Amino acid sequence: MATTHLLYLHGFRSSPQSSKAQRMAARVRAEHPAVRWWCPQLPPSPRAAAALIDAGTADWPAEGMAIVGSSLGGYYATWLAQRRGCRAVVLNPAVDPARDLAAHVGEQTAWHDPTENFFFRAEYIDELRALQAGPLAAPGRTLAIVAKGDELLDWREMSARYAGARLRLLEGGDHALSDFPRLIGEVLSFLQLAPDQKS
Repeated sequence: MATTHLLYLHGFRSSPQSSKAQRMAARVRAEHPAVRWWCPQLPPSPRAAAALIDAGTADWPAEGMAIVGSSLGGYYATWLAQRRGCRAVVLNPAVDPARDLAAHVGEQTAWHDPTENFFFRAEYIDELRALQAGPLAAPGRTLAIVAKGDELLDWREMSARYAGARLRLLEGGDHALSDFPRLIGEVLSFLQLAPDQKS
């Protein structure tokens, strides 16, 4: 079944203003206007983020929805895709954010607006652990795009976490996936978005 509902989840300290989110939104609007697109601003609390995502997609059909998640958003996307049994694309996905973000407890600034601050609390680490998805139930429903040049996350760990999934391993690159423009066609193809027509 074609994807009629598409969710985009940004990473830690990021927002719907990220270049990847903006490029995806523009392509979906231009080429698949019948697809429902949602890219929410995620709160710092993983529990609150999960509740927001759950509530916002509660009426979405599992067989017609898909998720794209970048970095921490990839961790959330994996959690949701496992529960809903839907297709997912993860971009340099966080594998163990409870471990990696423990060093970031305290005040943080948003990437796209340095004047915007938020506090990453110690209790959020346990909230992240609670969202650990476990082994992929249906690896074929996931496309993982992993850059060997990611300066924040270990590409070997990401590759191992998504063993069995469709894996696109990039030589070089960076955490932000600066070469996303040349990958977006592959992402859209995997998502099998509904064609440009109202149902």
